[in-house]
Amino acid sequence: MQEQQMNWTQTYLHDYKEGMGLFSEQMPEVAHQFSEFSEACFKEGELSKKHKQLMALGISIVAQDEYCMIYHTKGCVDQGATEKEILEACGVAAAFGGGAALSQAVTLVQHAYSDLSNKVN
Repeated sequence: MQEQQMNWTQTYLHDYKEGMGLFSEQMPEVAHQFSEFSEACFKEGELSKKHKQLMALGISIVAQDEYCMIYHTKGCVDQGATEKEILEACGVAAAFGGGAALSQAVTLVQHAYSDLSNKVN
């Protein structure tokens, strides 16, 4: 059986998950506490899960964190965010983070969105 080729975004997500797995083996308590904290932050509340993912995407763009940009672009897609909603969040991030944030939004985020929205299920 032939192994399916991963696209660019899937490769980034795989690398992140692999890294977190290795970290979890060495630092299980820290990894567990971080996971619990993150799950609590992203669960449905006064803000929807989709809006929390859009916020996280904007923050990751301003922070210039490529893995988080891809991870939260996936979170946005998984929560039903449209391309326009994602790009609007990118615009807000660019308003705060300037040209460096915009360059990430018009390249990395759009590439990840394209990969994730064209995935064959």
